[in-house]
Amino acid sequence: MSASRRSSAPLVRPASETSTSDDAGGPPRRIAPNAHTFFEKSPSAGVARAIYLKTYFGGTFMMVIMLFTIFPIYWSALYNTPVRNLKGWVVDFDEGFVGQAVSQALAENRGLGRITWEILPASRFSGGTEELAAAIRHEDAWVAVSSGFIPGLGVQICELSKTSNLFAVNPGSSDRLTAALASPNSSYDGSRAITGYGVEARNENAFRNLIRPSLQGNLDAVTNRLSQQVAQSAANSPSLSSILATSPQTIVSPVSYTINNLVPFDQPVATAATFAGMLYQLILGFFVVMISFGAREASGLNRTLSTKDLIVLRLCSSFFAYFIISLFYCLMNLAFQIVVDRKFGQAGFIVFWMVNYIGMLAMALALESLITLLTPRGMPFVMLTWIITNLAVILFPIDALPSIYRYGYAAPSFNLSRALRSIIFGTRNRVGQSVGILFAWIFLSCITLSLIQWFVRRKQAPSPAPTENGGGHERYLSASTEKAVDVAMDGKDREAEPIKNKLSAV
Repeated sequence: MSASRRSSAPLVRPASETSTSDDAGGPPRRIAPNAHTFFEKSPSAGVARAIYLKTYFGGTFMMVIMLFTIFPIYWSALYNTPVRNLKGWVVDFDEGFVGQAVSQALAENRGLGRITWEILPASRFSGGTEELAAAIRHEDAWVAVSSGFIPGLGVQICELSKTSNLFAVNPGSSDRLTAALASPNSSYDGSRAITGYGVEARNENAFRNLIRPSLQGNLDAVTNRLSQQVAQSAANSPSLSSILATSPQTIVSPVSYTINNLVPFDQPVATAATFAGMLYQLILGFFVVMISFGAREASGLNRTLSTKDLIVLRLCSSFFAYFIISLFYCLMNLAFQIVVDRKFGQAGFIVFWMVNYIGMLAMALALESLITLLTPRGMPFVMLTWIITNLAVILFPIDALPSIYRYGYAAPSFNLSRALRSIIFGTRNRVGQSVGILFAWIFLSCITLSLIQWFVRRKQAPSPAPTENGGGHERYLSASTEKAVDVAMDGKDREAEPIKNKLSAV
């Protein structure tokens, strides 16, 4: 630019000077920074005030919209849970009085509680209760109840019912309770009659709030009824006083139950890795996305690199950053003595690290692909939506939530949490399936990142514009800052223009 034009540039006047032009009608003066008031009546202040209020109230209104559209996704996952009952099994290995009583009571309660009970024949489990327990570990059902008839109970009740005419007894009873009633046995244990099986580590919230309370309520009702019947039938027994003195539990609690927690949630610190950790990993991913974007903007690489090189840079930066961050994230978990070798032995930590690494990529690359299109100003809304839709499906089992939450089976957080539970607690090994779904998310994000970057670059294609000296320049629009960047093609300097004028020109 010529020296004469540069010399005509207005000088900055003191902040006390409020006039916009000098007395001779010269060029307008520039007002010093920090000299305006919000309600100033100058045209420039009016424009700035209008932009601020439009942005402020528009953003606030968007937050209100999110409160009534996105937040209910999480609240609905907790409201009136369970909307659908979990599946439970009842297996009668006894085929006697207790087995019939338990099966009948739970069948009558089918679908009324939090568990829908299915009566299965004992012939389906040729290996007995061990095979049944293995099926629950394999997550074929959420809970199971088996009734192994207490030896001797049926014979004694059969003898007593001849006088009271209360029960019809099926064959196959043994002699344990008969012997205890005839010859008191202080070691008699009625809790061996019924066993409930569950896996707390599969979902500790479901086990503690849905499965165990429902199981206890049903079995308490059954055992109380059976205990009353046994006590009434044994009232006329000649050995009653001796039984009450030596083995009162034979009369007071002839039939009880035990809940066998096959895989307990015995590491409280694991909550940070399997639930809250999903939120923290999303936040870490958001930080990486914003840091990478800022680095590209500050260096100018967003404008100077070719589309291909820019895509490669973004992908390589993301893969490297999450590789390092996931390592230190896992080391931090180890510092709090989380056990990761129950399923894969000495290779447990490597598997734990790689699963977290893949999970971070699956969740955060989705944000990386969208920042080019939505700009940093739109990312907080996307981030909040992504967090809520992911966390809503891992607090309680999807089986207990409304059908709309079935999308959770494909959600990154659900599959990451399920894989981590297998590593930490030794639940059913679905690591391969979960990692496959996470890889699908990574592949999808890589494709969408490339397509969005190509699309935005195509819209930002340079267009020549004449300069004062007859040269040309290319104008790029940065989607993140929304200001024009003039690149002089003829090597000539151009006087900087206010950002507002540049936006108007664009």
